[in-house]
Amino acid sequence: MSETSDTPATIWELDSTDPPLAEKIRTGLRGVMDPELGMNIIELGLVRDVSHNEDEIEVKMILTTPFCPYGPAMLDMTRVKAEETAEISTTIEVGMEMWDPSMMEDGAGGDWGLF
Repeated sequence: MSETSDTPATIWELDSTDPPLAEKIRTGLRGVMDPELGMNIIELGLVRDVSHNEDEIEVKMILTTPFCPYGPAMLDMTRVKAEETAEISTTIEVGMEMWDPSMMEDGAGGDWGLF
């Protein structure tokens, strides 16, 4: 696994409204791996935002490619892991933003020789 910084690559809404929960979810989601790339969704910067309302956690995420063959499974794994970690119902919203390696956590691209 890559050595990463303590500062998240992406700041979520939850980082300002409930920092301990944000860190708990970020840690839990590190267990969701992209099977093709062998890196977790946090390292890759696929989770673009996490917010919390009274009834649920909402995770906004993207995929590395629009037609990722593992996309549906990764989305479901993300929802399940977020629900287990936060102990509250979770929905996943898939964004249309195009992924690129600059979205990765500091140091994570070293595995690919990018940075």
